[in-house]
Amino acid sequence: MSVLAAIAVLALLIVVHELGHFGAARLQGIRVNRFSIGFGPVLLKYQGSETEYAIRAFPLGGYVGFPDDEPDSEIPLDDPNLMRNRPVLDRAIVISAGVIANLIFAYFLLVGQVATVGIQDLQPGVAIPQVLSETTSVAAKAGIQSGDVVIAADGRELDKSPDAIVSLRETIQNSPNKPIDLTIKREQETFPITITPELGSDGKGKIGVMLSPNVGTRHPNGIGEVLTMSADAYQNITVMTAQGFWQLISNFQENAKQVAGPVKIVEYGANIASSNAGNLFQFAALISINLAIINILPLPALDGGQLAFLLVEGLRGKPLPRTIQEGIMQTGLVLLLGLGVFLIVRDTANLAVFQQLFQ
Repeated sequence: MSVLAAIAVLALLIVVHELGHFGAARLQGIRVNRFSIGFGPVLLKYQGSETEYAIRAFPLGGYVGFPDDEPDSEIPLDDPNLMRNRPVLDRAIVISAGVIANLIFAYFLLVGQVATVGIQDLQPGVAIPQVLSETTSVAAKAGIQSGDVVIAADGRELDKSPDAIVSLRETIQNSPNKPIDLTIKREQETFPITITPELGSDGKGKIGVMLSPNVGTRHPNGIGEVLTMSADAYQNITVMTAQGFWQLISNFQENAKQVAGPVKIVEYGANIASSNAGNLFQFAALISINLAIINILPLPALDGGQLAFLLVEGLRGKPLPRTIQEGIMQTGLVLLLGLGVFLIVRDTANLAVFQQLFQ
């Protein structure tokens, strides 16, 4: 059921994206002849007065079709309501509407999360989810327990930043056989502990614990706080996502292995659904923002690529020749499909169930 819940989240976000394109076109009177959720064989189909609505076998995708793209369409080529005959601004609104829909929907998902179960966010300090050897490790002998939170090390407070783990780890590793003064928070109690990291085989200090971000759940007081907490979470997710994409682009060789395909995303979502279904709101908001940022990239076959064509048209005063546009779009589509297939195969092979089969 958790896998189905994760797939349903992805399908919903795709529906929202395509509804953005569809709604922007229809509101401007632009002809739309197809609205499809998924790819592959048709499972359900309904023919409206102008548009064919379809649900297809593979839900991780979708598209809005225009008569402009069909050579056998009976609509005259000079029809003013064809997408190709509309001003650049009208077409830009339709193309960018899917991204805008995902961004808006992400905010309301976070509102739903905050209003129902609260929002998870970073708290000051570094959590210790596990003491590796609860009888013989340095940490265990010093009195540190699983679930403790280190809020200061050698007088330096550990704030609610992802860098807090790096700071604490460096302090430990750089202090073999040297005492460190830690401030520990255990439930509602705060107390000091002095610990001396032992010298590891790599020449660095170690105390025998796992470190993780100190993530807590905040609950709002009233509708005003629901909206402000949702806005703060939205800003944090958007900034971190944009930074992640920039790091991937600027240092692709090092970060390429972190790129996740649909299978890995479903696996993450399934794990979240099985442990705490309420957090699916936040997971869906994260994926929705990721979809928006991916689609706005100026790559062929994505919304950003089509907007780039419109920008060129606006600067030239006329569009690029159709054959050139189609060639670029088809090449981009092949590359994206190839990347998608590669990620699906790689992530499927790395699933735990397949790893166990080949052990």
